[in-house]
Amino acid sequence: MQSKSKHRRKQSNLINSKMSNSKYLPLFFLFAAFCVSCMQFNSKKYPKDIDFSKVPFKKLSEYGLFKGEIADLIENDDVLPYEPISTLFTDYAFKKRMVWMPKGSSANFDYNKPDQALDFPEHSILVKNFYYPADFKKPEAEKQIVETRLLVKIKGNWEAYSYKWNEGQTEADYKITGGIINVAWKNEKGEKKAIKYAMPNKNQCKSCHTNNGKMMPIGPKLKQLNHAITYGDEKENQLDKWAKIGYLKSIPEKNRIQNLVSLNDASASLDLKARSYLDVNCGHCHSASGPAATSGLKLNIEENDPYHWGVGKSPVAAGMGAGTFKYDILAGKSKESIITYRMNSTHPGVMMPELGRVSVHNEGVDLIMKWIDDLK
Repeated sequence: MQSKSKHRRKQSNLINSKMSNSKYLPLFFLFAAFCVSCMQFNSKKYPKDIDFSKVPFKKLSEYGLFKGEIADLIENDDVLPYEPISTLFTDYAFKKRMVWMPKGSSANFDYNKPDQALDFPEHSILVKNFYYPADFKKPEAEKQIVETRLLVKIKGNWEAYSYKWNEGQTEADYKITGGIINVAWKNEKGEKKAIKYAMPNKNQCKSCHTNNGKMMPIGPKLKQLNHAITYGDEKENQLDKWAKIGYLKSIPEKNRIQNLVSLNDASASLDLKARSYLDVNCGHCHSASGPAATSGLKLNIEENDPYHWGVGKSPVAAGMGAGTFKYDILAGKSKESIITYRMNSTHPGVMMPELGRVSVHNEGVDLIMKWIDDLK
């Protein structure tokens, strides 16, 4: 043992002696840089390497969902961006959505269940990043990322995990309890805005994402994905793209899909824009299989009976949420309708939706008021 120790010291002294000679310094720095490079390469993470028995991770970076600097929100290999046609309002936050599925597995769909999300395979991950550009006219410039929500399918069930971003925008930490985050921005009109953004806790996630008593995704449905978005330098229909890379078992027949439309679609009718808005903002709860099924309101776009939209319908139990009004929707009179009354409030006992916002979506309220005023 003693002779080995002497041999090591002799080797160490020899290396130090050579390194002290200036002609060896370039070689030393080259070797050091190579070692650092190897360490960085080996530290890269990918979703395919996730040990799902250890999920949820404490840090968002541990999932390997992003490439390069995590705050750039650039999708890693096999992580695909996606965008719904009609978006859920969350206090004017911008959102970047991503999906990942294990190699060799695909999502499926059912034409007979148009209001249901795709049937995703085990270990699928749905990602939604919430952020605020400092100036809404320059959405790709400086921004504040507030949270990232994950839906992960484990043992056949969806689990919700929310991650709160730190002030330095270098990492996001797992938060079961949610939290309040101060955000400020300048909107498209140049007006300065500021709110206390409410990050939901784990139980609040379940209250919106429940369908038939089970936790489910809300956004990735055929009627939301049937449109083209940009992938790098090309634009392609999302359903075609998903099928091409193996994320869908086959390409759906698009003429069998009743699409939603965007709030800002100038070519769409007032009726279709309003019904789409109610579908994405209210229909996940107010449907035959949603948490608010007992209310009798069915606000998903597939419902064709105006009574179930609330036209001429008295609320089952609204409490103070009804104000002084008698009907969910009084055709031709938006200012006397419970739906717009609740949409236009931030009072905890009145506002609808009950969660996911602390401010009023003025554009959404205006749309629904115009639609109700136009109803015969």
